[in-house]
Amino acid sequence: MHAKHIVVRGLTKKFGDFTAIDQLNFDVFSGEIFGFLGANGAGKTTAIKILCGLSYPSSGEVNVAGFDVYTQTEQLKMNIGYMSQKFSLYEDMTIYENIRFYGGIYGLGRKELHAKSEQLIRKFGLVNERNSLIADIPQGWKQKIAFSIAILHDPKIIFLDEPTGGVDPITRRQFWELIYEVSGNGITVFVTTHYMDEAEYCHRVSIMDEGKIVAIDTPNNLKSSFGAANMDEVFVKIARGAEK
Repeated sequence: MHAKHIVVRGLTKKFGDFTAIDQLNFDVFSGEIFGFLGANGAGKTTAIKILCGLSYPSSGEVNVAGFDVYTQTEQLKMNIGYMSQKFSLYEDMTIYENIRFYGGIYGLGRKELHAKSEQLIRKFGLVNERNSLIADIPQGWKQKIAFSIAILHDPKIIFLDEPTGGVDPITRRQFWELIYEVSGNGITVFVTTHYMDEAEYCHRVSIMDEGKIVAIDTPNNLKSSFGAANMDEVFVKIARGAEK
């Protein structure tokens, strides 16, 4: 069995009297593509902030990339990558400048940064566009560049928070090819999405509702246990069950 890259036991987060996440328990294994699904307000973003070391739990044990979220957040942050739907490339800087800037933040040395920048630019066939401003390139490219920058420092885990929001289906598919590639290289991918077809691409998915995980398994197992043709149907059945 693969090593556990994320271990969560009894994770709870309260804001005053409101319980945003309630007693979560799950593991994510190295190289796994783990889908973290749920309607808006289910607690996904709160959980991701805790897993990335940006927010403390109210209670529970959380270990990410071998580090404790209460006491080792700085080491944790150096071992993870993060990309959201609002991925923050600087529009007024060139592709190359963005790569150098973020590589510096991730603490890469000059030689390593130079080598990795060149490698990335060649990989995407952007040699002629390296000095183009981010503002002037298509959305799909921006997305691929933001993703590549998030793994420039060879993190153990990359967190993708609705990374494909607002892009066309072809670009989404290409983006998932990149996800498969990094997963194949042993990087763990923790992805939130509200596109149910994307849930089918994950090795395992968890579904959250009102701060609790209500289902967790492979897409095929979930479909068979809910008697559903696709993940969309699974989601609808769970939502209906929650309303009862």
